[in-house]
Amino acid sequence: MKRFSAISVTLAGLLLTAPAFAADLIKAPSVEQMATMVNKGDTAWMLISSALVLMMSVPALALFYGGLVRTKNMLSVLMQVFMVVSIASVVWCCWGYSMTFTGGSPFVGGFGKAMLAGVTAGTYAATFSNNVYIPEYAYVVFQMTFACITPALIVGAFAERIKFTGLMIFVVLWLTVVYFPIAHMVWYFAGPDFLADAPTDGGYLYLKGALDFAGGTVVHINAGIAGLMGCLVIGPRLGFGKESTPPHSLTMTMIGASLLWVGWFGFNAGSNLESNGVTALAFLNTFVATAAAALSWAIVDQIVHGKPSMLGAASGAVAGLVAITPASGFAAPMTSIALGFIVSPICFLFVSKVKSMLKYDDTLDVFGIHCIGGIVGALGTAIVADPALGGQGWFDYTQFPAGVGEYDMAAQFITQLTAVGITLAWSGVVSGLLFLIISKTIGLRPTADAEREGLDISEHGERAYNY
Repeated sequence: MKRFSAISVTLAGLLLTAPAFAADLIKAPSVEQMATMVNKGDTAWMLISSALVLMMSVPALALFYGGLVRTKNMLSVLMQVFMVVSIASVVWCCWGYSMTFTGGSPFVGGFGKAMLAGVTAGTYAATFSNNVYIPEYAYVVFQMTFACITPALIVGAFAERIKFTGLMIFVVLWLTVVYFPIAHMVWYFAGPDFLADAPTDGGYLYLKGALDFAGGTVVHINAGIAGLMGCLVIGPRLGFGKESTPPHSLTMTMIGASLLWVGWFGFNAGSNLESNGVTALAFLNTFVATAAAALSWAIVDQIVHGKPSMLGAASGAVAGLVAITPASGFAAPMTSIALGFIVSPICFLFVSKVKSMLKYDDTLDVFGIHCIGGIVGALGTAIVADPALGGQGWFDYTQFPAGVGEYDMAAQFITQLTAVGITLAWSGVVSGLLFLIISKTIGLRPTADAEREGLDISEHGERAYNY
């Protein structure tokens, strides 16, 4: 998803008035003018979308993850997700929004809006329609929900074997040095505020033309590779590969997966920043890709195991949601269905075969579903965005007003591959270092006795169930 800074001119609106650009300087509207351009419908949709994305974290992700662990660790997973969301919200307002959505460099923003300085009920963010704005607070809270759910996803990779305090410290550091820079590189774009054909201030990957409508790289690949690094540094659970560790409540997992599906409409369709035809397209694509992926995983289960499983269907649904995220506003419904059918067998391979072969203990398959599914979706976006396949194409705003041209699928695929590679490298290396540093200082792993007893009691002094 391509995002504008709070003060940028709406580029789609500039395009409509292109004939005047050769002669005139184009200036951003004043605050007073923007106040009259606020669209109440768009504002309402963005606030609803923000609530839907929050629901994806708590309760949806918490229940999805919680149902998959053993009874003795259920409450610990709920607490971890709940507090990750709480901490991320505070960090986002203190310095995260500023580091992500202000200028400074192509790689990370500055601190001009730290503590939300200058953000008021009278400041505005641009949407993609001509002279239409939403309150900047609505943009702040929507983006905040993304910063909340991304580190919460990481929790599943090393569930049942991590200290609560060490994890919370990791989240603060990881958001600051991994999430905010990646989000800035992919989504930050200031726009041509003064000259129509001037180079623009934007994130490194944005200016390269990387397509990520709602977070394939920023959220899923980013969290997935960080989760893998975490489970490698922390090590496997006691008894891994020797003891059976079945999910304690697939009912809760199914409820969590269903809530994720519903909340994801805010995640993807909300990323259009307004309520129009592209929003409806992203909504529909999210719906059908998820359905196709759930069906595809069930078919693979039937072929491989002779029975379709509820866990497989839920896993397939999440894989489909992950894969369609970067493509949701660019694809057509039928290519979205194809993407959903393709992603499940690939994720199934990593979850069932690659993990066993390499013997890493990714407890809830964060890497196998979110990272691998995110890679499939990010690379697939280059294909499904092609107008020849019914996609939306891509207007190169950095070459405004001459940015409209023929869509080059091969070139776009290379750009997507670059974005994937940079995300994997930066998040993988830095996340691994953070885990190592915390592990060697305050510690990440509970004692063997505490792990055997269960983190509910040893870390929190409570039980999820009193029986």
